[in-house]
Amino acid sequence: MMLEVDGHEPTREELQDAALVTFGHFTAMQVRGGRTRGLDLHLTRLDEANRATFGAPLDGERVRELIRHALFRAGTADASVRVIVRGAGEGPGVRVFVLVRPPFVMAADATQRLKSVTYQRAVAHIKRPGDFAQSYFIDRAEDAGYDDALLVAQDGTVAESGIANIAFFDAAGSSVVWPDAPVLAGITMQLVAPRLAGYGMPSRTARVTLGEVGDFAGACLTNSRGIAAVSRIDDVEMPIAAEFTGALHAAYEAVPWDAI
Repeated sequence: MMLEVDGHEPTREELQDAALVTFGHFTAMQVRGGRTRGLDLHLTRLDEANRATFGAPLDGERVRELIRHALFRAGTADASVRVIVRGAGEGPGVRVFVLVRPPFVMAADATQRLKSVTYQRAVAHIKRPGDFAQSYFIDRAEDAGYDDALLVAQDGTVAESGIANIAFFDAAGSSVVWPDAPVLAGITMQLVAPRLAGYGMPSRTARVTLGEVGDFAGACLTNSRGIAAVSRIDDVEMPIAAEFTGALHAAYEAVPWDAI
């Protein structure tokens, strides 16, 4: 693992500030050969979140330079990369942290078990670190033998998992349903959703309730790590729809890699 802040090894003061100042936002990506999928979406996410949280744009070219520099110093072109933007301590402006870790490869047959919790993230459209409740419920789900939490509103409306978007395959096998609820628009979701029509599975959004999950022909999670089928939600065993998961994987693999 290697960490840089604004293109250099962090100082003691910068690390102290990072430990104390958690307000900010981030994006996460998989990098292979110095390329990533959906680079423009990542840069747009960072810029829009920066305008919303700090009232200023974030230059995409600078972000690209910082990622390239961190990869160079880490001596790798294949990595899991996280770009974290936080306030600069007591001073104005922001600091851009780039964390480089080993690449993550999601197994093609990966499955996830989800435990529902009554919780929805505030300001869900901004991806940010330091969300205590989110981490708390994920940990409690894992303690109960599940892989992740499924975030559900008080009225039973399904939103997203703790760290991923969730898609359902309708019982008729004709479309992919993304929950109509406050969620983070994940990069992988944005990349695959419009491509699924090419595989005979157009995407749509609709309200999904916890009581309805057993009526679907399957469900999958999408995030920066890839795609995983959902095998269980609470006590409901979810079918693994090969056609559905195959289409999601194919749509994702068809996304071009952008040079950082």
